[in-house]
Amino acid sequence: MNKVSIIGAGQVGAATALFIARRQIADILLVDIVPGLARGKALDLSQAAPVEGYGTRIAGTDNISEIEGSTIVVVTAGVTRRPGMSRLDLLEKNASIVKGIAQDIAKYVPSAIIIMVTNPLDLLTYLVWKISGFSRQRVLGQAGILDTARFRYFVAQELGVSCQDVSAMVLGGHGDTMVPLPRYTCVSGVPITELLSAEIIAELTERTRRGGAEIVGLLKTGSASFAPGAAAAQMVEAILWDKKRILPCSAYVQGEYGIEDLYMGVPVKLGAQGVEEVLKLKLTPEELKTLRASAEVYRQGIEQLTPYL
Repeated sequence: MNKVSIIGAGQVGAATALFIARRQIADILLVDIVPGLARGKALDLSQAAPVEGYGTRIAGTDNISEIEGSTIVVVTAGVTRRPGMSRLDLLEKNASIVKGIAQDIAKYVPSAIIIMVTNPLDLLTYLVWKISGFSRQRVLGQAGILDTARFRYFVAQELGVSCQDVSAMVLGGHGDTMVPLPRYTCVSGVPITELLSAEIIAELTERTRRGGAEIVGLLKTGSASFAPGAAAAQMVEAILWDKKRILPCSAYVQGEYGIEDLYMGVPVKLGAQGVEEVLKLKLTPEELKTLRASAEVYRQGIEQLTPYL
């Protein structure tokens, strides 16, 4: 069976492990620098197996060299947000952590695919791509799937329908400048622009942009974990099973949508090689303007990465 290593055994790392285990698609290694944490989480998850019915092997370690042999490495390690903080506020705190992790991944598993979850997602994915020296296809970030899931949930709640019947697309950076696309958001094929007023759509769009901050505000001392974990597990499954799923992910763009040399949320074809294609949607001039404005925020953020590159 394939091996997936998850670096960071906190709430998001553990949730990611659980959702991967329930899919029974890979053996899992949890890694954390805190002595005993990864082994404890792995043991707890393993003891849930008889109840949940999965046979996945789950191990834990504080020795990162044990990631050798991994097909995919998921990075969740780092400081999480607190009330009042933006994702960009975490940049300096997490950049040095992630830089060391990228160097270790390149050393121990130079053929792996890296899925980033640590915030600020788009900037740290760019940093890992630069430090690892991997191709752009093999370094990507989990963001668009999570943002899309939030938008789908809010739309379903507003209309009183099943989330399963709502499809959506959210592009741009994983933050306050993300770009939900109502024209590409449908309920069983019917665009929500035909089902909801412009005012309601605007409210749902704004709530999606602040989806993570809303949870941080409620929790006070933590951030979202279950939805990010489920989203990361979906990406792992798409890659390991070569599903060719069309999903919004943080991927490197080099000319798509008129944007160069950035990681940001775009629709991609996700398969065994990682990002196998960046798809270009037909956007209105206003949608394209908003997407490029989101890109500009992260272009400025790259300048802050200079000390770590």
